[in-house]
Amino acid sequence: MRANRLSLVLLFAMMAFAAAPTVRQALAEDAAKPADPGLSDVLTDLLHGVEGENGTSGPDKRVPFGREEVQLSFAPLVKQTAPAVVNVYASQTAKVTSPFDGDPFFEEFFGRAQPRAQSSLGSGVLVDPSGVIVTNFHVIKDADEVKVATADGREFTSKVMLKDETLDLAVLKITSDKPFPVIAIGDSDALEVGDLVLAIGNPFGVGQTTTSGIVSALARSHIGVSDSGYFIQTDAAINPGNSGGALINMGGQLVGINTAIYSRSGGSIGIGFAIPANMVRAFADAAKAGLDFFERPYIGAEFEAVTPQIAESLGMEKPTGALVSSVEEAGPAAKAGLKPGDVVLQLNGTTVEGIEALDYRMATLSIGTKASFAILSKGQQATMEIALERAPEGAKASEVTLHGRSPFSGAKVAELSPRLAQRLGLRTDLKGVTVVDINRDSPAADFGFQPGDIVREVNGTTVDTAATLAQLAQQDTRWWRFTVERGGQILRQVLRY
Repeated sequence: MRANRLSLVLLFAMMAFAAAPTVRQALAEDAAKPADPGLSDVLTDLLHGVEGENGTSGPDKRVPFGREEVQLSFAPLVKQTAPAVVNVYASQTAKVTSPFDGDPFFEEFFGRAQPRAQSSLGSGVLVDPSGVIVTNFHVIKDADEVKVATADGREFTSKVMLKDETLDLAVLKITSDKPFPVIAIGDSDALEVGDLVLAIGNPFGVGQTTTSGIVSALARSHIGVSDSGYFIQTDAAINPGNSGGALINMGGQLVGINTAIYSRSGGSIGIGFAIPANMVRAFADAAKAGLDFFERPYIGAEFEAVTPQIAESLGMEKPTGALVSSVEEAGPAAKAGLKPGDVVLQLNGTTVEGIEALDYRMATLSIGTKASFAILSKGQQATMEIALERAPEGAKASEVTLHGRSPFSGAKVAELSPRLAQRLGLRTDLKGVTVVDINRDSPAADFGFQPGDIVREVNGTTVDTAATLAQLAQQDTRWWRFTVERGGQILRQVLRY
């Protein structure tokens, strides 16, 4: 039986050897006919992962072809981009309180509580040869001094050009007599799930580190790191210290700023998030233009999510788009014909999955241009052009710093306008007197007031202007009762101070 099997194997081998010249001749003849693909082209296409006329794989995206390609290295790409990734060191002096402060007897023996230095570590990316660096806001938050160490060992004291907590982005500036290496900002909208990416940063302060992975998902939202709801998800290892570092594609372009990880232990488990490069570009351009805050285009409309119930009531197949909740009179949206109850389905030809996607795409557009909105209005689809304007300044009421013996002492307040609301990350249709800034060593800071708080009432008196609040803060009383609106919630407080 074994002899019969061996005979069959030898027979097939002899037949294959005899047919080899014929196959080679057929392959040569097919190669000479470019108009009619031959067997070699078909085999090559199959090995390269080409799917035919209906396939989605292009010539620049394919599976590795052969052992040599599997053994390719990212080293040339790292050498090209790593010099533009820097380490960011932020330090601040933290206020330390003691139960003995203010008591002469105990202070004589124990002394006053001394301030304590705190520091944070992160990464940044050079995006301009003049020394412009993009990093995360949380890396330099409340910092008294921010230092930057470049890949070649030099150290610089930086200046904060622009920062935005809602986007978790900040732009720093360092200077030198020589141009700095940079990473070109790419088009993050061109990313696809499955694309190879590299993450470069300084995890745990061990030094510059490069990890590789793929784009796991796009347009991630509700991850809790900022108000922005449009993140790139990657499985490239990202750890504490990587914040502000570069996420680059295989073309050596910056496609994201690494921002956060999802982890139960504090280390990487393969779920990391990055801010898309298109947002980074718009933010860096605002910083280089000298703006004091990141201005988003204003159209005079507010939006909310389309729930399954709303989608069903509007006759939509699925909950998608952004529902118009309010429209400002005489605003760009009102002039174009947008009305409450309309649903925005597309912006400049790109599908709007939800309000997070709309906010992101609006923020990357330029003020002074027009945008095309595809909407669903009363069951009919329509398209309209809406001008993208700068948010109105309003009456431009001056900012007032509150003094006196009150819980508001040390807070800077002003009357809301669409432009101020945008600066503070509030809805542009809100009215009232809001906290703009707070002195860190003031009673207002101790009592927990925050920028963006809207003071509605103090000791039974409605607050309608900044001057009214300044007058109320001067009252000679130890009892304070006030109402504050924060994040859409009404907070009422009664205290003795």
